[in-house]
Amino acid sequence: MIILKSDAEIELMREAGRIVAECHAMLEPIIQPGITTLDIDRLVEEKIRERGAVPSFKGHQGFTASICTAKNDVICHAFPDSHPLAEGDVVTIDIGAFYKGFHGDSGWTYAVGHVSQDLEELMKACHQSLLLGIEQAIVGNRIGDIGYAIEHFAQQSGYGNVREFTGHAVGRELWEEPTVPNYGSKGKGPRIKKGMALAIEPMFTLGDARAYLEDDGWTARTVDHSICVQFEHTVAITDDGPRILTVL
Repeated sequence: MIILKSDAEIELMREAGRIVAECHAMLEPIIQPGITTLDIDRLVEEKIRERGAVPSFKGHQGFTASICTAKNDVICHAFPDSHPLAEGDVVTIDIGAFYKGFHGDSGWTYAVGHVSQDLEELMKACHQSLLLGIEQAIVGNRIGDIGYAIEHFAQQSGYGNVREFTGHAVGRELWEEPTVPNYGSKGKGPRIKKGMALAIEPMFTLGDARAYLEDDGWTARTVDHSICVQFEHTVAITDDGPRILTVL
């Protein structure tokens, strides 16, 4: 069932999203060679709790950490660990905050030190696809319009586009209907309506976009171990267009 949010509920989601954005702003200067994702997990949980919220992911379907991580060939959902990040890595940090009954959700890929030009261009393209997807999140469009914009740009850019993991609606639950795939057909799928709140999250790869799941039941990697990046915002659908909730 698709749950539409009232204006007051969207404002609460905006506060949850702002907390997530504050966490990402805190991380940008400190994600450098030598830091571990366990360090990042601790800092993010402290920040979320200082703001009167709780980490959305901790305890969600048995997940044990406050952030989801994805380094290099990991697509999504890896646990933080004690291995120092190295020069030239890329790492996605996915953060959720639950505040006054509502979730905010945003994942972002960070370069660790200096990365190759190929990775810089991959990150730029994936971020651009997120913005193109958000542009389609308007009243009267359909979910397929978002996915089509992302997939078409991936194809134009020559990158793999992960199809096995998707975006989703957000609200009182972290994952709500409808699913928001990073592929689709124009004019197909559920109608986009005022009051929807959608997590749009394209994932691009340098090679094969297919995934396999590790034995922990969470960590997803590319089948050919090619690099994957991801950019995600939570967006509210309003009469005035899409409103990004996970920004400062």
